[in-house]
Amino acid sequence: MEKEFKNIDQETLFNIMSVNKIEIRKLYKIFGNNPLPLIEKVDGGLGKDELLEKYNHVLGLSNINLDIPNQSLQVIMGLSGSGKSTLIRHINRLIEPTSGEMMVDGQDVLTLSQKELLEFRKNKTAMVFQKFALLPHKTVLENVSFGLYIKNIDTAEAEKKSMYWIERVGLLGFEHRYPQQLSGGMQQRVGLARALANDPDILLMDEAFSALDPLIRKDMQDILLGLQSELKKTVVFITHDLDEALKLGDRIAILKDGLMDQEGDAVDILLSPKTSYVKNFVEDVNRSRVLKAKNIMQDASLISKDLMNGQTLKVKGDDVIEKFIDRVVIDKPDLIEVLGENNSPIGYLSADRLSEILRK
Repeated sequence: MEKEFKNIDQETLFNIMSVNKIEIRKLYKIFGNNPLPLIEKVDGGLGKDELLEKYNHVLGLSNINLDIPNQSLQVIMGLSGSGKSTLIRHINRLIEPTSGEMMVDGQDVLTLSQKELLEFRKNKTAMVFQKFALLPHKTVLENVSFGLYIKNIDTAEAEKKSMYWIERVGLLGFEHRYPQQLSGGMQQRVGLARALANDPDILLMDEAFSALDPLIRKDMQDILLGLQSELKKTVVFITHDLDEALKLGDRIAILKDGLMDQEGDAVDILLSPKTSYVKNFVEDVNRSRVLKAKNIMQDASLISKDLMNGQTLKVKGDDVIEKFIDRVVIDKPDLIEVLGENNSPIGYLSADRLSEILRK
């Protein structure tokens, strides 16, 4: 094994051996003049409001622990003031923590020198902001190329790469327009193209679609999912919208008042909310648009022989319930057979099980 990995650099070796791209450990952020002594009081149960009232300090994050798998799309959500934007800004150290570790590829970002941090930001991460953050005096092409110029990439090569991503996000023909000549959705596509042109390992998206109209927002979500299925970046996506979180996230972390309230996949969040805060979030969600057949299927051993021998409807594991619910109502199958990528059965779903899930 040692000989096999002899000529592999440390970062590549880490990616081979580890499933996590980012590991956050015991992360605290308390805003104020003397925050460090207050960590013990926060651990002792001092809440956000009391911390502000008694000590004139603001609790941003409290004991956050989170593993973000390599090449996954991790959503962090919560209401205003929950700490979600504070958390994402720790990943590229735009905010300095009060205490804790922020590990990326096995290296603690919080220990990097200023020079190392600049290289980390240039080469490892890219950020897409809610307010687009485009340079108004530069064209679409110049905005997308901006990060490449900073990395001293040849002008011709930078423009070639930028044009590729401009086309990928659907803006071919607009490369010589200025931001003020574009709609909000088009401006956000420029921001996404700019981030992807730098080819970062980690894409940080802070409420990136929140300012967009619903239809444009849906288009941007679909573009992101399409690109992610191909590029397989590690994406950290901030939102206050649960429907958006459930659509995009491989996993979802829900913050409240700087604390981690619950973390899991869409099924965990929807079907097993652990707190009243999370329950309030999920109670009005249309589950048929979120849950996939593979999320709720059962093993054959849990299905009766009568059902196994009855009328069967075949669906794909990645089909959301909404896609096949009409066929269930019309055809009234005894059993739904869930198929994997090679069209072989990977599980089963009874009508009773489906009704139970939709009623919860």
